[in-house]
Amino acid sequence: MQQIDVNKLVDGARLNRFHAKVLAWCLLVIIIDGYDISVAGAALPAIMKEMGVTASTAGFMASSALFGMMFGAIVLGALSDRIGRRWTISISVFLFSVFTTAAGLTHDPVSFSAMRFIAGLGIGGAMPNIVAQMTEYSPRRIRSFMTTLMFSGYAVGGILAAVIGKHFIADFGWQIVFLAAGVPVLLIPFILGSMPESLSYLVAQGDEGRLSMIVSQIDPRARIGMGVSLLARADQRTGGAPVARLFQNGRGASTVMFWIAFFTGLFMVYALSSWLTKLMAMSGYSLGSALSFVIALNLGAVVGAVGGGWLADRLHIKWVLVSMYALGAVFLYMMTFKTSTEVLYFVVGAVGACTTGAQIVAYAYSGQFYPTSIRSTGIGMASGIGRLGAIVAPMLIGLIVSLKLPLEHNFLVIGAAGLIGALALAFIDHGKSASGQYVDVGFSPTTGEASGLVDVRT
Repeated sequence: MQQIDVNKLVDGARLNRFHAKVLAWCLLVIIIDGYDISVAGAALPAIMKEMGVTASTAGFMASSALFGMMFGAIVLGALSDRIGRRWTISISVFLFSVFTTAAGLTHDPVSFSAMRFIAGLGIGGAMPNIVAQMTEYSPRRIRSFMTTLMFSGYAVGGILAAVIGKHFIADFGWQIVFLAAGVPVLLIPFILGSMPESLSYLVAQGDEGRLSMIVSQIDPRARIGMGVSLLARADQRTGGAPVARLFQNGRGASTVMFWIAFFTGLFMVYALSSWLTKLMAMSGYSLGSALSFVIALNLGAVVGAVGGGWLADRLHIKWVLVSMYALGAVFLYMMTFKTSTEVLYFVVGAVGACTTGAQIVAYAYSGQFYPTSIRSTGIGMASGIGRLGAIVAPMLIGLIVSLKLPLEHNFLVIGAAGLIGALALAFIDHGKSASGQYVDVGFSPTTGEASGLVDVRT
């Protein structure tokens, strides 16, 4: 019987319309996700003024979605291994679209925080599943680039939030950026109908029909028919919960290092996304000018994500990432210097490249590190633990602001996180990254029953 190795087919595939469709859906979802994350930071000065809240209370309000993101990343990251990625992504889009809109209808900090917490469940759940989807279907030679190109949509969403905020908050109030977030709920039927299901889920379900259809789309030259058996990668099933498997086969120490790196990376990202507008306003810039720095931050993030992914495919992704985290600390230190506005825009852009951009590359690295069968769980746990850093960041910066300490202290604290993250990444054992095995999920053309297992170590 002829055997087709599905994973090798994906690894060596040429880019075609199927890959473009996967990229387009993942990019669109992550743009929406990035917008929903960024709206609170864009509207924070206006929210503080209208609700009359202190900086420390505003920090808690900004962190409420991040609490939800922590639980969403862990729970929905693992759920996709059971119900499939299409449904999990659709649930995530519903949660963050509907409840971000609901936050725009609130009038007090408690109601606002509750709505943002529920929205955060969806925001956090979308990320690991989108990364896993893009990683799984990208050709190996451009996998890091494809994943980071897709994830640059996060920064595009941040730019969109800043642009809408800059042009409409003054005339229509801060609520406008939240109400706009409800539109993407209309995409859910199209996601369910058009986005391909993950290979690992189809393997687990023994869905030969859909698996064959996807294989023919990945490579139209593949001949699927009688006498052809499909092989798909899945590492050996062992006892224990999926989270426990992150610590098996020598991956334990590296898993902890990923968690530390995500904690520090997301600390930097959310400290800046939540407070940069306010910090620049406190430095004497108008709201419009302060939001322009947010646009510069996110433009830099796009450059950092795409450029970092391009470098990661050509150099060693681990050391590219270590360098980006370390440079992020350097550029954040440079923000404490008195300089011209033009130079400051450049520095802020570089900070975006080496914080948000670096975190996007970190998602790509974690997606490549873990085997397919626990990839969503691995990314989800790293993202979930990392959310603790995202939660702490707005509150800590809010505390520093409320204590009326020099603004420079904020950037020094954020930069210190970058150094810690660089050290953690340096200690990841790249030799323990996924190698994989293959399981024959083909069906006998005569009996219609499963044709058995074939173990092939790569």
